[in-house]
Amino acid sequence: MSNILKLSKFSLGVGDRFAHQAPSQLKACKMAVQKGVPIAPTWNKSNREHNIIGSEPVSVRAAADAAVKATGWTLPYYVDADHIGLNTVDRFLEPSDFFTIDVADFIGKPADSAQLKAFVDQHPELVGTVKIAGVGEPFELSRADLTQLAGKYFLAVQEARAVYQHIASVKHDNPFVTEVSMDETDAPQSPVELLIILTAIADARIPIQTIAPKFTGRFNKGVDYVGDVAQFEREFNADICVIAHAIQQLGLPDSLKLSVHSGSDKFSIYPAIHRALITHGCGVHVKTAGTTWLEEVIGLAEHGGDGLALAGELYADALSHMTELCAPYAAVIDINPTKLPTAATVSAWTSDQFVRTVRHDESDPLYNPSMRQLLHVGFKMAAKMGPRYLGLLDECHESVSRNVTANLYERHIRPLFL
Repeated sequence: MSNILKLSKFSLGVGDRFAHQAPSQLKACKMAVQKGVPIAPTWNKSNREHNIIGSEPVSVRAAADAAVKATGWTLPYYVDADHIGLNTVDRFLEPSDFFTIDVADFIGKPADSAQLKAFVDQHPELVGTVKIAGVGEPFELSRADLTQLAGKYFLAVQEARAVYQHIASVKHDNPFVTEVSMDETDAPQSPVELLIILTAIADARIPIQTIAPKFTGRFNKGVDYVGDVAQFEREFNADICVIAHAIQQLGLPDSLKLSVHSGSDKFSIYPAIHRALITHGCGVHVKTAGTTWLEEVIGLAEHGGDGLALAGELYADALSHMTELCAPYAAVIDINPTKLPTAATVSAWTSDQFVRTVRHDESDPLYNPSMRQLLHVGFKMAAKMGPRYLGLLDECHESVSRNVTANLYERHIRPLFL
C-alpha cells in the first residue's frame, strides 16, 4: 500500500467546469484556514463533463496548479478523476491523484457463485449477531442473508479491484487517493450493507480512503435534499461507526471516511453532517461540484449589461434543448416544466430578478428550483459559446469571483466545518 496519498481529514470536492474559478475557490478555503479548520480542495470533473465541454483532464490539473501557485496555497489539494471506470480512466491517469471508481452499474449483477461462497465461508463473524460500537441495535444476519447481500455487491467490488489495480500498475510509485462510489443507483445502502461492502473491499486489497454510498432521500442536482433529515442523520452516524469498525477490524486505511456526493447544495443535511463530525471526531469528503457553474451564471447576471444578456441567452438555449440536456441526469433532477418561465419573460428581467430566481435561497419568494436545475445541467450551452462565454467570465470577473467565493464559504464550508 505504498502508493497511498493520504487524504486530509476534511476535503471538499469542487467543480470548475470551465477552469476559471480555482483562485476564487481557494480564497474560500483560505478563509476556513484562518478560522483554524484546514480543508483540502479537490477539483473533480467527470468523463461525461469533459466530453460535453470538449476539455481534457490535464486542463483541471493545469488550472489547479496555476491557482495554487498564484494564491500561495501551501496545504494539500487534489485533482479527482470523477466517476471513472475501466473504459474511461486512462485519459485521467497522468494528471489525477484522486480516483473516484464508480461501480454502481455492477450492483445487483450476478457474481461468480464459487467466489461468493468462499467470501461467505471466510466471514463467519458476519453471521448471527453483529455488534458495532456506537450503533444502537446489533445487526442480525443469517448465512442466507449474508449470501444475498454480499451477492448484490460482490461483482461491483471485483470491478473496483480491477480498476484500482489498473491505476496502480500505471501510477507505480506515484501515490493517489482511491474512492469507491456506489451512490448512482436506485436503492440506498443500509449500514449493514456498508459493512459487507467494506469487508469485500478489504479482502480485495483496495486501500480506499473514501466510500460514497447511496443515502436515503433524493440528491437532485443543484437543489436541497429531499427526504427525511432525521433518518439521514441516523444512517450517517451509523455509517461512521461502521467505518471506524472497518478501520480497526479490517485493516483499511485510518484515513477512510464517508464521501457525500451531494449534487450540490444539500443545505438541510449540513447541520446533521456537522453534528456527526463533532460527535465522532471524524473526517468527511463532500462534493459540491456544479455549484460553481451556477455561481458563474449568477455572477454574469449580477454584473448586468452583456453579462445579464448572456445569462438570459444561456437560459433560452437550455430551455430549447431541455430534453437533450436532461436525459443524462434524469435520475437526479425533478424539473416541473410548468414552473419554467418563457425565454421572452427572462430576457426582460432585471439583474435582481434573475439573480434572486436562480440563487439557492428558499426564503426568497422568487427562487425557482426548476429553473435552477435546468441551468445546472445546461453548461453544454455555455461550452458551445466557447470564447464568447469565457471572455465574459473575464469581463465580469469581480461579480463572478465574489459569488463563487461567498457561496462556497458561507453556504458550504461554514455550516459543514465551522
